[in-house]
Amino acid sequence: MAAPRSNAGVATRLGVVVAIMAGLSFAAVPFYDWFCRVTGYGGTTATAPAPDAPPRAEAVTVRFDANVAPGLGATFRPMLRTMEVRIGESALAFYEFANPTDRPIAGTASFNVAPYSTGGYFAKVECFCFERQELAPGERVEMPVSFFVDPAMLDDPEARGVQTITLSYTMHAADGAGRARLARADATDDATQPIEN
Repeated sequence: MAAPRSNAGVATRLGVVVAIMAGLSFAAVPFYDWFCRVTGYGGTTATAPAPDAPPRAEAVTVRFDANVAPGLGATFRPMLRTMEVRIGESALAFYEFANPTDRPIAGTASFNVAPYSTGGYFAKVECFCFERQELAPGERVEMPVSFFVDPAMLDDPEARGVQTITLSYTMHAADGAGRARLARADATDDATQPIEN
């Protein structure tokens, strides 16, 4: 009679372990995102108020990149491909998001910076990536990103020699209602490649 009780105990313990592991796997994504934003690890940019020191003489070229996740059916591109900015100088760039379909589209943009060593020094003051974007059929918007490159980059041996920084965005279907609408969209949509000028 002891065997069934011990089998039930083992099964219960295994069930608890599986539940804990499942919970940790769901917590891992937001924790990793938070960690990257705080440390700049993986090319994640910092957020900051406008710079409070005068710009430096040194400059870098900022390259802008855009991609569209499969199934979104939108077009998404930088309005300008490159920009030269002095380190510590506020700059403003625009991305275009357009809905050529006959249905509403909701998207959110994820982003990173390359090379990774510069991620913590690329500071966004304002960015469309902080908000969900919704477009009606045929609608087009120009979305700003205000940023600066922190002068502290010049004190980092791994980052100070960098001449070009790439800011890359990928527009994804938004969570919630937007994602539900997009999940029902025709799978033959062919607007999933990076936009080229």
